[in-house]
Amino acid sequence: MKAIVVSDQAAGTAGMTLAERQLPEAAGNDVLVEVRASGFTPGELDWDGTWTDRLGRDRTPSIPGHEVAGVVCALGYGTRGLSVGQRVFGLADWTRDGTLAEYVAMEARNLAPLPGDLDFTVGASLPISGLTAWQGLFVHGRLQVGQSVLVHGAAGGVGSMVTQLAREAGAYVIGTGRAADRETALDIGAHEFVDLQDDSLADVGEVDLVFDIFGGEIQKRSVCLMRPGGTLVTIAGPPEARPVNGLAIDFVVEADRAQLSEIAQRVREGRLRTIIGKVASLDDAVAAFNPTERVKGKTIIRVRP
Repeated sequence: MKAIVVSDQAAGTAGMTLAERQLPEAAGNDVLVEVRASGFTPGELDWDGTWTDRLGRDRTPSIPGHEVAGVVCALGYGTRGLSVGQRVFGLADWTRDGTLAEYVAMEARNLAPLPGDLDFTVGASLPISGLTAWQGLFVHGRLQVGQSVLVHGAAGGVGSMVTQLAREAGAYVIGTGRAADRETALDIGAHEFVDLQDDSLADVGEVDLVFDIFGGEIQKRSVCLMRPGGTLVTIAGPPEARPVNGLAIDFVVEADRAQLSEIAQRVREGRLRTIIGKVASLDDAVAAFNPTERVKGKTIIRVRP
């Protein structure tokens, strides 16, 4: 099969190449998915799991990409809950070969049925951003109706999902980002927007929950705005600051079939939308991940028509 592979961590996305790889086999409790569309997060190339297996052994050349939408074409021994021919989407394991390929073998529990009225490109854009937003707000943040939420990067992949889900849950949403992101953030549901370059973050006032993607100085400044007992949720690594009498939580997103289904249902009903900036073929994936200008929205690789 054709796949995108990486073998040099220092090279970043410039080190990606299109190669022929052996077709993977579905182990016990696995399914083999014929990939129709795949998502990729550039940060993957900094993750240990891209380069080593669970025992810390080098596994390069490896196939990146962890978001997938496709069709189940084989079941491993003992696999239950899915069937051959079923449309699915989900989140592949961090320490196994990923989804920038014509086929991927992955645990069945990491996949959810993809409704027939959702395009594969949409399905592949949802797992990381959608699950990260869902788990950060509702599992770790325990968001309640009427609370105020400060969402950093509100127009980005994760931030746009956080903004929409928080607004729908009855929160007052304050988004942040670049000046060029203001219109998008407000359009998808933010009540207010703060330009982190030109506006004063201190003018936001007190908030109940901060969803942080940056860490560092912005995280520290954000914590100073939090009400006593508030919650900081971050995906930028171990928290560097903590709210007074509150919680500071960092987490790594996990696959969850029920949550994926909730997210897909909201997309079907028009209550949630994903921002796709570019769709490219597998043959053009390397160029797509090394653009000459900034792409607004997620880049999705359409592996098959």
